[in-house]
Amino acid sequence: MAKKILLSGIQPSGALHIGNYFGALKQFVDMQDEYDTRVFIADFHALTTVQDKDKLSSGILNIIMDYLACGLDPKKVVLFKQSDLPEVTELTWYFNCITTMPFLERATSYKDANQKVKEVTVGLFDYPMLMAADILIQDADIVPVGSDQKQHVEYARDTAQKFNNIFGETFKLPVAKIMAEVAIVPGVDGRKMSKSYGNTIPLFADSAVVKKAVMSIVTDSKTPDEKKDPETCNIFALHKLFLHGDELDNLRKRYLDGGLGYKESKDMLFDEIEKYFTPMREKRKMYEENPGLVLDILKEGKSKIHNLVNSKITDVRKAVGVQLYDN
Repeated sequence: MAKKILLSGIQPSGALHIGNYFGALKQFVDMQDEYDTRVFIADFHALTTVQDKDKLSSGILNIIMDYLACGLDPKKVVLFKQSDLPEVTELTWYFNCITTMPFLERATSYKDANQKVKEVTVGLFDYPMLMAADILIQDADIVPVGSDQKQHVEYARDTAQKFNNIFGETFKLPVAKIMAEVAIVPGVDGRKMSKSYGNTIPLFADSAVVKKAVMSIVTDSKTPDEKKDPETCNIFALHKLFLHGDELDNLRKRYLDGGLGYKESKDMLFDEIEKYFTPMREKRKMYEENPGLVLDILKEGKSKIHNLVNSKITDVRKAVGVQLYDN
């Protein structure tokens, strides 16, 4: 029996942080044996915010090295660059031609952007359709996303259904997979950890940078002797990513009993981060020293992904009526 197809990707728009890891990358790694896993670098999506050639190119290489360092195995997972699949933008156009503006105006990403900038670009407005094309051209069954991105999968499902109604049964309906316990990883200020908020703990920065970020986690003004509620503490929320079972229970008890200061809790968290990510940092350094190996993995992914989606885009062309002869 064929494995179900899992698809997701991350934009190369800045350094990854531990929220990206626990909210996405760890899921990909944990599921790479269970599913036919395909993970891409969303460089087309990144163009809505990154419009610097060198920054985008280096960002692409950094993301693929992050993927590999975190444990994605190119022998098990198809790792590819979104822009190496031009069929995605072709499919986006077909979707644009059956999609109304009011439908896209309901997108949370558009509403948020519309409040922050004077003029929203067409690319950002059309972001859900490009994401729908990413998902549907792969015949993806499972799409791991954060709870704040669930709407994008719903847009893909709606678009697939509409296309099927107009042109005939062509696309399957994907399902969002959200890991509830890590759906939103808190940043140092208590809000969702996000590059746009500047509240991140970087994944592969040196120890001094990581420690500075950890020590900046916002807390209340309670003294070490006072009892504290662990469930309202930003530090404890991050401890839960690293500690489990008795270790976590013992830390919770120290919060509730009093006698644990926030400085000590932060020091403990920093040690947990260092212990967990040091092997990945060492693996990433190996790839940094072998850029040719990284490019070879991307080239191999490009070849694989074209073979996988070729028949789907042909089916789409036939469905809409533009395929008059074999290519």
